[in-house]
Amino acid sequence: MSVAFTDSALSWNYLLDTWRELEVPGGWRPELTVEGIRMTPPPGGPHNLIAGWVHRGLLPAVPEGCEVFQTLGVGIERIGGIYVPDLCVVPRDVIPENSDPVPAEHVLLAVEITSRGNARHDRSKKKWAYAHGPIPLYLLIDQFDEDGPAVSLFSDPVDGVYGKTIRVPFGREIEIGEPFGLRLDTTRF
Repeated sequence: MSVAFTDSALSWNYLLDTWRELEVPGGWRPELTVEGIRMTPPPGGPHNLIAGWVHRGLLPAVPEGCEVFQTLGVGIERIGGIYVPDLCVVPRDVIPENSDPVPAEHVLLAVEITSRGNARHDRSKKKWAYAHGPIPLYLLIDQFDEDGPAVSLFSDPVDGVYGKTIRVPFGREIEIGEPFGLRLDTTRF
């Protein structure tokens, strides 16, 4: 995948205007990717339960001045994309007052929970995009992993690639490093 967004005929402001003007059915999430506009339908029950457990698990370790957000747009200007992680941790004071996405460089952690329809996208394209953010921590909760349901934490992004990966099967704890210093229990997943 190319990161030559700066050479594109489209400007970042044009993408932001497109994002602002999208009319989306209730509960659907639009993303502007290098491939175009991607629409994600509302998640089902198991997905929402996992999101709730992760949200609750993160709260005691969220750094002061930050918050856990669900369905917050994240702009990655370098690649010309706007993504909507299932959850992310961001400082409150950088949240835009309008519907604009928060700049990716402020996101401390992005979390994606796969579904059958988006697993491949979350495993590759979102991981690539978040590493270009660079978002320091990407937690992928993958119910459909070929080797069995697992949670992977990607960290240390350099030049659009995560340098470190920790993977544990569902049912084990996964350590989420600084600034969280948290062991997240995946038993309920």
